[in-house]
Amino acid sequence: MSDYLVKALAFDGEVRAYAVRSTETVGEGQRRHHTWPTASAALGRSLTATAMLGAMLKGDQKLTVKIDGGGPIGLILVDGNAKGEVRGYVTNPQVHFDLNEHGKLDVRRAVGTEGTLSVVKDIGMRDYFTGQVPIVSGELGEDFTYYLFNSEQVPSSVGVGVLVNPDNSILAAGGFIIQLMPGAKDETITKIEQRLSEIPPISKLIEKGLTPEELLEEICGKDNVKVIENMPISFTCTCSKERFSNAIISLGQAEIEDIINTDGQAEAECHFCNEKYLFTKDELETLLKEAK
Repeated sequence: MSDYLVKALAFDGEVRAYAVRSTETVGEGQRRHHTWPTASAALGRSLTATAMLGAMLKGDQKLTVKIDGGGPIGLILVDGNAKGEVRGYVTNPQVHFDLNEHGKLDVRRAVGTEGTLSVVKDIGMRDYFTGQVPIVSGELGEDFTYYLFNSEQVPSSVGVGVLVNPDNSILAAGGFIIQLMPGAKDETITKIEQRLSEIPPISKLIEKGLTPEELLEEICGKDNVKVIENMPISFTCTCSKERFSNAIISLGQAEIEDIINTDGQAEAECHFCNEKYLFTKDELETLLKEAK
């Protein structure tokens, strides 16, 4: 099954819902950054949540999620857009701890709880929306829930999960966002709260093979969910040799000449996807001419 996301309405429009299968997307992030299990869970949860936040955007709008909890994993940075494309990295990918008291990967210990979660949305026309909240959990699902309620004023519940195989590859990943629309009845709220307290962890549901649609039915009830759109999601980076060429040109003549004389070549690496780009002496000399 390929990764995809569904947008839905539930309870006759009282609830807006998103659910996603992100196993391959998180797996690509793990392969590119060689993350250890706890770091994989932290990066994977962040990629999954960002994919769903991106689905709330339109057209060419995009967003950047930055999580800095002061923990050993360092910074988590993830980009997303309205097309289902995400990319991201953590400062220290080789972070892993023993399972926590609940038998789960100890994401809180890796992320830390002394810091902030911030979201910057590029909504076009050089217009940016920035929201920032303190990290309240470090488990990330609760932190995105807190962000949506406090920064966007939308009562929400966010569930994100990642299961890691013994060989460090990703077994299952996915998530959901349930949001109450203005005027949602108390009865509806009670039903959702009750179901959320009863269902197994999100990653367990995906490991069972539940689709995003079935995931929402598990939370909201089979007859209450109306899917309005589905879209593929993927780990997709926008880096290219041309972009790095422009960055080298922007260094200026003196800096490029120094690189040519000192190293005779240059290697650029993308933080987001770990792709490496080699520039030979001839290529650098061409860029030097363009910098003049």
